Amino acid sequence: MASEIKVDTIVNAGGDNDTGIDLATNDQILLKVANATRLTMNATGQTTIVGEGGTTTTSVQQGLCKVFSYTVYSGGTPTSADSFNVTSYDDNGTGNNDINFTNNMGGSSYVLSGMGNYNTRVVAFRPTSGNTLDSGFINIYNYDIGVGALSQADNGHCVSVDGDLA
Repeated sequence: MASEIKVDTIVNAGGDNDTGIDLATNDQILLKVANATRLTMNATGQTTIVGEGGTTTTSVQQGLCKVFSYTVYSGGTPTSADSFNVTSYDDNGTGNNDINFTNNMGGSSYVLSGMGNYNTRVVAFRPTSGNTLDSGFINIYNYDIGVGALSQADNGHCVSVDGDLA
């Protein structure tokens, strides 16, 4: 017969119950529900959780957006309407700005996605040199779509960055 402990609250040795559970001698934590593992966290903090269908797992760290920015222009200067992991914006001229990351990406292999704020706008990402993205910022070009022509313009945009942080 298996042993079982039933408690309402787990309190550490100092009597403080808001510091969590110290599993210093274990190499991972498993959370089981109905005898099936639903969450695993290893000693480095890497966490996987069972996905929506119940048969696959998703890495929590890999599945999270690392940077997002909803950028607007105020008087021709890019500013944040909302952002995550963004420290500042650089204005490089009409329709050209940088979004600087608070925490750098782990390298130049990450994924960018974005869109202009209006149905007649387009956003382009530009590597800093050759085909290499910079680990600390992204360079954005904003364009107005005219009749048969594109012209750079100070338009707002939304950007998301996915990949590994440094």
